[in-house]
Amino acid sequence: MTRLAHTGPMTTSFAELGLNEQILAGVDALGFSEPTPVQAQAIPLVLAGRDIVASAQTGTGKTAAFALPALQLIMGPSPQADEAQAEATSPTPTAEDAAPEDAPAPKPRRRRRRRRKPAQAGTPAATEGPARPLALVVTPTRELAQQIERVVTTVCEHTGQRSVIVMGGAKFDRQLKALARGCDLLVATPGRLIDLMEHNHVDLGSVRVLVLDEADRMLDMGFWPSVRRILQALPSQRQNLLFSATIPPSIKGTIDAVLTDPATVEIARVGETADTVEEHLCPVTQGQKTQLLQALVETGGAEPGTRPERVLVFCRTKHRVDDVSKTLKSAGLQVEVMHADRPQRARDKALERFREGQVQLLVATDVMSRGIDVSGIDAVVNFDVPMDPEDYVHRIGRTGRAGATGHAYTFVAPDEITPLREIEYFTRKLVPLWDLPGFDYDDGRIVPNPTRATARPTRTMFSGSKSRRGFGGPNSGRFGRHY
Repeated sequence: MTRLAHTGPMTTSFAELGLNEQILAGVDALGFSEPTPVQAQAIPLVLAGRDIVASAQTGTGKTAAFALPALQLIMGPSPQADEAQAEATSPTPTAEDAAPEDAPAPKPRRRRRRRRKPAQAGTPAATEGPARPLALVVTPTRELAQQIERVVTTVCEHTGQRSVIVMGGAKFDRQLKALARGCDLLVATPGRLIDLMEHNHVDLGSVRVLVLDEADRMLDMGFWPSVRRILQALPSQRQNLLFSATIPPSIKGTIDAVLTDPATVEIARVGETADTVEEHLCPVTQGQKTQLLQALVETGGAEPGTRPERVLVFCRTKHRVDDVSKTLKSAGLQVEVMHADRPQRARDKALERFREGQVQLLVATDVMSRGIDVSGIDAVVNFDVPMDPEDYVHRIGRTGRAGATGHAYTFVAPDEITPLREIEYFTRKLVPLWDLPGFDYDDGRIVPNPTRATARPTRTMFSGSKSRRGFGGPNSGRFGRHY
């Protein structure tokens, strides 16, 4: 396995990466000036036909890093190239081949017209068998699929190719009509793609390039059964591209089974958070979390006197999202909601209103933590500590994008100490303690021990009671305020 690591700023231009004129025109339309590190390293490898595993922090341009070279790889030769190739391979006529001058001219052959079968009811009239995309991008959420489609569509306007997005929550017939018009690159969520495959609307037998976006999520136990079914429908000879903000060791075995001699592009180590995000740990009781959130928004938090325009709030469950949003709305705050039970139209509207600054807070589950491109998010609030440390990295990566400084606040209640410690072991650093000035905290909260370790303790068969006794530090007591 070839491993590449980013060691400094890249000055390479897109033109030097091997992209052709049509793709470069699409790059200009996207407004990109120079490639990000992940783009500069990944694009030449993809164009060279390599399988790759690429990990980079959120907001670093991973979508373009796979979309641009994938579209170029599946381009067919131009008509001019076809004519030149035909002339080069056709035999040169000789004198013996020449027809006699008095020979009658050959009669033109009549072309037989094929009779088109009538379309079946409920299917688009232009459908002639299943769509056969040449490139496939599989991504875990609808919002990510839409974001990828925006980039791909812009480039396809300059290449003459067709891209189609298929995802749950959208109208089935509309997606069938889009597939019937032709599909070079397909962007799909797993569930809807399998539905289309089962009804013979999509045939993956021609796919040359497979992209698994947010690969850590796609290859974990939740999505893996669906992804495995998709992989089984693909040709064995294909190019595989895995992109994510984190590539944990837990999926290494699966990666080895899917990829062939991959090159690894590693812009950030596993667990590394963006240096443009200022992290804050806020010890609080469960009963005071909503009050603290309201006070943080009203005062400006770590930037007092500055009213944050966009605050993204993450909760652990859908019910928690609904409860928190109702409380915030009753307090007079402008709030939208995002979770998997919301209709797609409502999710699109909520995201658009948040993106345009029409609402101040968007309360969501982790459906918003993966690759959602909303610029200008002033702060991310982990209302609940995420159970998966990787989700913490993805969540706080929604702010501090494009070089701007962002703030991430993690509300930790006494019953959330264990997942917090897992995050600190994963990121290998402590989340700095921060208290909102003037806020009256309950006595029941637990304040962190500033000398707590960032390395997971080595436990032996005799160390259990000792480690529990020393959990809070030398001055905490067995059930003190510190951990």
